[in-house]
Amino acid sequence: MKELISLYTSFYGTAPEEVTPLTGSASNRKYFRLASQAGSCVGVAGLDLQENNAFITLARHFRSKGINVPEVYAVSEDGMCYLQEDLGDVILFDMLLEARKEGNGPEDVGDLLCRSVSLLPKLQFEGADGLDFSICYPQPSFDRGMVMFDLNYFKYCFLKPSGLEFNEICLQEDFERFADDLLSSGDDMVFMHRDCQCRNVMVRDGEPYFIDFQGGRKGPYMYDVASFIWHARSEYPQGLKERMLDSYLEALSAYRKVSRDEFDSKLRLFVLFRTLQVLGAYGFRGWTEHKANFIVCIPQTVASLKDLLHGLSCGDASDLRSVYPYMTDVLDKMTALPRFAMPKDDGGRLRVRVSSFSFKKGIPEDPTGNGGGYVFDCRSIHNPGRYEQYKKLTGRDEPVVRFLEDDGEITDFLGHVYAVVDPHIETFSRRGFTSLMVSFGCTGGQHRSVYCAEHLAHHIAEKYPEVRVTLDHREQNITEEL
Repeated sequence: MKELISLYTSFYGTAPEEVTPLTGSASNRKYFRLASQAGSCVGVAGLDLQENNAFITLARHFRSKGINVPEVYAVSEDGMCYLQEDLGDVILFDMLLEARKEGNGPEDVGDLLCRSVSLLPKLQFEGADGLDFSICYPQPSFDRGMVMFDLNYFKYCFLKPSGLEFNEICLQEDFERFADDLLSSGDDMVFMHRDCQCRNVMVRDGEPYFIDFQGGRKGPYMYDVASFIWHARSEYPQGLKERMLDSYLEALSAYRKVSRDEFDSKLRLFVLFRTLQVLGAYGFRGWTEHKANFIVCIPQTVASLKDLLHGLSCGDASDLRSVYPYMTDVLDKMTALPRFAMPKDDGGRLRVRVSSFSFKKGIPEDPTGNGGGYVFDCRSIHNPGRYEQYKKLTGRDEPVVRFLEDDGEITDFLGHVYAVVDPHIETFSRRGFTSLMVSFGCTGGQHRSVYCAEHLAHHIAEKYPEVRVTLDHREQNITEEL
């Protein structure tokens, strides 16, 4: 902070009168608004010198081309802090959310969305003109290594944790073909923002400005088109997508003549690739780092992937299925998993999600993003899984039920659980809360935890008929509405 204040004082000739922390991106950069009568700017404190240098160099290069990006005013001697133009507080994504909140649709900001994508070719083509790509961070170009990294990021951070079984060799073969096709048009390499979406567009005086391009590099122009128009969380209706795509193509014609059929066919590849990349990031940020704001994005993104695979969002998908049969088959099965179903509108009623799981695979994520709830450890209860005759059964099967109930431990255990959970449900219902999560874990997520989840879920459904109950046996991939 001292460095930013010193930099501001040196640039404006007076110390800032106000310093306000600003909400940053997913990175570790810190943002502050510094203001006085002399002027207002945004101070940025970065932790990575190369990343800072990439943003500063790119911003200055783009400004020299008349591209709408924030101007960099001053940089500290060590390059770790800089001052940039204050574009205000209006983010295009927030405008989209506000339109929905007021009962309107994305069309209310449709003109700004179309204006944004129409400015994209200028950023891509003129931005690439004379640019030294060696300054790009963390690498200068979109290459095979990057493609395979992102596909494997999806595989290991999302697909495998989803619990779906698949043949890695067959999937890898399709991944290799997919990478070849994505990289087949080398002449399409321009400046690629890499995270081009309405979250990274500021609006000042009705004009869009691109931000957060420090991860940009040389790459195919279709990548950013896919990233912006098929941004899952924006939930653009198909008609608006077509309108934005027309705006982009009209602006693109000043730089590149393309066949629409060829463009659409190639675009599908990038929409699919970008969706898998985003799911990999959500899996890592959400499931591994336990950040709820990423977890809540998963069902909508999976739904978008399902629409793509069924030809509902980016034209006929038969070419994807014919060229990458195993990959698309795996993705079909993954999108059908109950755990990725879109949450239902319960009309303001409380929904209790009761889960069973294996501690070996981690505690279940809360799909609502609310956090809280209860996690009960069933591992102190006598384990039927230690006996051969029960190993292939679950806590739903009668022999396992008899074993557990004859022992008696589990009945006492659940009595204590009911005494804790019931008052919680009554309080939440009275106060108008809409979600509560209760999870039972054991060693394998197969016997004791399944039994407990079954009984608590049915107990709640019978005692509180006004409450919606979801029963989720994660390790068995079973989800039921009671």
